[in-house]
Amino acid sequence: MGSIAMFIILAIYCSIGIVVLLGSVFWIWMIIDCIKYERPDSNDKIIWVLVILFTHLVGAIIYFFMRRQPRIRQGQPYNLP
Repeated sequence: MGSIAMFIILAIYCSIGIVVLLGSVFWIWMIIDCIKYERPDSNDKIIWVLVILFTHLVGAIIYFFMRRQPRIRQGQPYNLP
């Protein structure tokens, strides 16, 4: 009975670790996307980078749906001036 409980605990910790790792990779991807593709002549880039940095995964998800998805749907890899 003890070895099954240890296996379950190990599986839970591994699952949590994988989720955290994937969330961090997504977070870094959104920071890079924001720095690379937002217009440099506006304050939007600075604001979005700060939002993503300070809110971590929540900010990255918000950026993904509010900025990246509409830009991709329009066929633009970046926002034109």
